[in-house]
Amino acid sequence: MPVNLPVPVAANLFPVAGVRIGVTEAGVRKANRKDLSVFLLDEGATVAGVFTQNRFCAAPVQVSREHLAAGQGIRAMVINTGNANAGTGAAGLANARATCAALAKELGLKAEQILPFSTGVIMEELPVQRIVAGLPAAIANAKADNWAVAAEGIMTTDTQPKAYSRQVQVGGKTVTVTGISKGAGMIRPNMATMLGYVATDAAIAPALLQSLVKELADGSFNRVTIDGDTSTNDSFVLVATHQAGNAQITAWDSADAQALKAALLEVSRLLAQAIVRDGEGATKFITVQIDGGKTEAECRLAAYAIAHSPLVKTAFFASDPNLGRILAAVGYAGIDDLDQSKIDLHLDDVHVVVDGGRNPSYKEEDGQRVMKQSEITVRVGLGRGTASQTVWTCDFSHDYVTINADYRS
Repeated sequence: MPVNLPVPVAANLFPVAGVRIGVTEAGVRKANRKDLSVFLLDEGATVAGVFTQNRFCAAPVQVSREHLAAGQGIRAMVINTGNANAGTGAAGLANARATCAALAKELGLKAEQILPFSTGVIMEELPVQRIVAGLPAAIANAKADNWAVAAEGIMTTDTQPKAYSRQVQVGGKTVTVTGISKGAGMIRPNMATMLGYVATDAAIAPALLQSLVKELADGSFNRVTIDGDTSTNDSFVLVATHQAGNAQITAWDSADAQALKAALLEVSRLLAQAIVRDGEGATKFITVQIDGGKTEAECRLAAYAIAHSPLVKTAFFASDPNLGRILAAVGYAGIDDLDQSKIDLHLDDVHVVVDGGRNPSYKEEDGQRVMKQSEITVRVGLGRGTASQTVWTCDFSHDYVTINADYRS
């Protein structure tokens, strides 16, 4: 079961003017499963994206990058689950391009105006004919209020869909931000394993969109980790349809612009945290906060060392306050001139370590009390400066092994 993660309510997900979504069952891997989705974008929408940093990236990632760079104006996206179309060589690229061409033909567009996305099993040929055969049904199903269904349609090992929506006033106009994501395992930043789609009807200068989507990713999806594995297919896409009627935002220095950015970041962060809460076998949601660093970069090193450590994560699963594992992770994080005598450690409100050693007032029962909680904050002070960083992770349970051992069956 996910950790304190509510199931999305369709009525709470606001449609975004200029976006229609269709979902169908194409039998990509299994029958009777929603596994093919299309996003149809009105003319004039602008799109930006960030993708996995894994050099062994999937065919749809390569084609999406090409099509965004072509500058033809993205008008649709097609997403399949069940098959990642990764590790498939030249045939995989041909299949990704064939999917785009087929959807473009259905819509009267150019293939370069389509972005393809795939998620699922690696090194199996994409059943492109099933996808092409399913496109007419997906298009016929396209509706503005299909966000909840789309969140279900992009799932793989997720136990539940993930979707959030917010509205904010910008220049006296109501602006909508709605997004969905999927992911539960093979999660590590740059990007975290996932597909994520956020759309807004705000008018935002196209020149701002690429830097904005990177900033949103860095504040959300690039701060989560489940198992330390960077996926081959990770993609995060931001769509702006410009239909809200607000004066176009050309800079971020106004109160209205900051309100919009805050809404976009909130939705992105909730979607990213939902992935961790639904981590494969997760029983606990853990915030790792590093304070007192010289730089944000070294704070991230320490945070990820803790968040990636199997020893730390299994201790959290067992509710075992074996907290020396946290200190050891900080020590091997790669901060070469770290002074261990300045390290502080808190578990929520419990002060465990002071000046690099066990706090004389710390009692193990206090640590265990916190470790038994479903949500835990680890705070480490480095005593080196004023920089800080936060990442989110989960524990490792027996179920993580079971899920991934049985993934292809």
